[in-house]
Amino acid sequence: MGLIFFIIIACAVAAGFLWTLQEMIFKGKWTYFIFFLAAFLPFYITTVSVAFLVTRSPLIVSFFQVSKEVVVLTAGLIFAIYQKKIFSYPLRFQPTDWYFLSFMSLAVVFLVLPIGQAGFMNKALYFKSMFIPSLIYLLGRNTQFGALELKRLFQLLFIIAIGAFLMNLVENYLLNAHLQQYTGYALFNAEINNIEPQGNYNLTWTFETTNAMKRLGSFFSDPLELASSVLMGFAAGLIWFLTSERQHQWKYVAVMLCCIGSLVFASSRASFAAFFMMMFFIALVFKLYKLIGLGLLTLLLFVGYVVFFASEDFYYYVVDTLTMADTSSIGHVVEWVLALDSMVANPMGIGLAMSGNFGSVTDELRVGGENQFLIYGVQLGWIGMLLYIATLFSGIWTSIYVFKNSENLNLARMAFVAGTVKAGLLLPLFTANVEIYTYVSWVSWWMVGLSVREYSRIKLETNRNEIVI
Repeated sequence: MGLIFFIIIACAVAAGFLWTLQEMIFKGKWTYFIFFLAAFLPFYITTVSVAFLVTRSPLIVSFFQVSKEVVVLTAGLIFAIYQKKIFSYPLRFQPTDWYFLSFMSLAVVFLVLPIGQAGFMNKALYFKSMFIPSLIYLLGRNTQFGALELKRLFQLLFIIAIGAFLMNLVENYLLNAHLQQYTGYALFNAEINNIEPQGNYNLTWTFETTNAMKRLGSFFSDPLELASSVLMGFAAGLIWFLTSERQHQWKYVAVMLCCIGSLVFASSRASFAAFFMMMFFIALVFKLYKLIGLGLLTLLLFVGYVVFFASEDFYYYVVDTLTMADTSSIGHVVEWVLALDSMVANPMGIGLAMSGNFGSVTDELRVGGENQFLIYGVQLGWIGMLLYIATLFSGIWTSIYVFKNSENLNLARMAFVAGTVKAGLLLPLFTANVEIYTYVSWVSWWMVGLSVREYSRIKLETNRNEIVI
């Protein structure tokens, strides 16, 4: 059974990989790399886990591991090759471009200079995890998609959102277990990532609450990545619901309900809060003040449910969360304190690969690691953290501006998803190393890049009109 499953996955990934390379290399459609990423990244950990479970071959696993980077780097190379006048390419930098460029330039300095205790290979691997999203942003910044291509990408997001929920149902009602207990997830982590099985389910502690209640991750790497990723599916479903004809709206309601269902199965407190934060942000964008009232009413109903109807375990789970009395919340606070202490003692940073949960960060050197802002602050100093924050907020503002001002409906929809997802992820960024969740991180950075391109076009057109007048 495992062999058949592996053959199906391997054929699907190989076919997608080869099709993408063919479209990019022989047809010059380097922009199609985003379709491969959107289709493959949600299944990445399942793919590599099953590959190792069946073959026990690190070499075969490495093919699947590097395929995503190969596609992105190939897209970057072909983009450069197909520019007929690459050295006269017009550069119209916007604020988000400047912040991102400054952030990555600082990272290059920390890579080259002998700063920190991590070895150069570890630093290089960590830098790669920062460089690839920045390259994806750059490629999005130069992407020209038609309405059909943008629609196809949205359809992929919807399929992933619905598929994740359906897998949650299979896990909860048919398997009564995590999918990862069957895919070789623990074996892969132990043999390849040197992470021993933990928790009551022999996976990692992320797959359960403090009272050992299951947290399901579907085909994503863990429940936290699932919870962060479905925010993107919900935002996409919502904007299509609000901008589509009435007879088609039911489809997008189904997408949103699936995303909410996955949030419940993932049991991520930060993502639940992020969901309400994203809804509040959307209400402000649309000036839907009734939606804010509905959100407050929903919160009151939830409080009533917890107080009067919820089970004792769930009641204390919520209370311990609010009082930060459970081990998970305490662990976050401890990591924040350690990171802040390092930043106060070393305001210019202690070097790459010295904080966070990325694979190249060794346990012996790790300082902090459960707050994306502080992770960059520890490694790149206060300047690095502030540049990252500026990039985020500038990307959010620019995306919403494009949503409100672009005449291209599908581009406006994409900008809406970019802005709302990045805004919604602000809270999970405080409790997790969210940038390692490649699906939501990479795809949303591409969306931000696409939005900045449209923003640049709108500003250029506005300036021309002012000159004519």
